[in-house]
Amino acid sequence: MSFTDPKTFTASRAWGALDIAQVEGASVRLHWTDKPYRWHVNDGEEVFVVLDGVVDMHTRDAKGHEHVTRMDAGHIYHASVGDAHVAHPKGAARVLVIEKPDSD
Repeated sequence: MSFTDPKTFTASRAWGALDIAQVEGASVRLHWTDKPYRWHVNDGEEVFVVLDGVVDMHTRDAKGHEHVTRMDAGHIYHASVGDAHVAHPKGAARVLVIEKPDSD
């Protein structure tokens, strides 16, 4: 059993992570970042939960048009297989990500 306070978690680099658990084949990780990630498409589904801070989630629709959704603490983004996206934090942010292990 363990407890984690996401507001106190930091990492030595952007998108550094604390592995929380493996649940039924999915990894549960707490990420700290103050820099954008990169555009990517996961080979499995992803659940992205902002726990602390603000993140602008950039997504692309099927026609390649980009959309930006502001995510505050408590907001959840679900990416299906094939959904192109990139997270841009506004300052430091802590995010819980649930996805296949070794997912991009």
